[in-house]
Amino acid sequence: MAKQALILIDIQNDYFPQGKWPLDGVEAAADKAAQVLQAFRQAGDAVIHVRHEFEGDDAPFFTPGSEGAHLHAKVLNEGEEPVVLKHFVNAFRQTNLRTLLEQRSITDVVVVGSMSHMCVDAVVRAAADLGYKVTVIHDACATRDQAFNGQVIPAAQVQGAYMAALAFGYASVVSADEFLKVQVAAA
Repeated sequence: MAKQALILIDIQNDYFPQGKWPLDGVEAAADKAAQVLQAFRQAGDAVIHVRHEFEGDDAPFFTPGSEGAHLHAKVLNEGEEPVVLKHFVNAFRQTNLRTLLEQRSITDVVVVGSMSHMCVDAVVRAAADLGYKVTVIHDACATRDQAFNGQVIPAAQVQGAYMAALAFGYASVVSADEFLKVQVAAA
């Protein structure tokens, strides 16, 4: 029987409007992530929070020990929910994330968080490569405008491109409402 875990990626204060690196639509995405988090808690399913800190005080955001590097109040860990501290884009790299999943006999992971084009993308691809069945809740993820070759790519296009790529070969990509309907039906 499949056992699932929710992985919340970098839903941290610096990504919110008063932070050092605000994302487009981050409040709405965090609200959706909080809904999914509540459903996992009610079902008694595993929840793992991931938090990023850069390793130097000259970091553009997520400075070690700063308020901006803390988890956002909408998705704070509770009770025994572990918080994985990472220093790289990929949450599996030099962390205990895989060990936590293995200890809980997890086969399926559900991913929410930030930034869609970086840490969400990296953890989804890594999890799929490690053999996990992956679901991404697209409206519980956030990103920001990007620039390439003198052109600004709006956040909505960045989000769409990354979610389309993940859906093509790495994950099931659904809305929070779609995911929650299936969870309620399965309960």
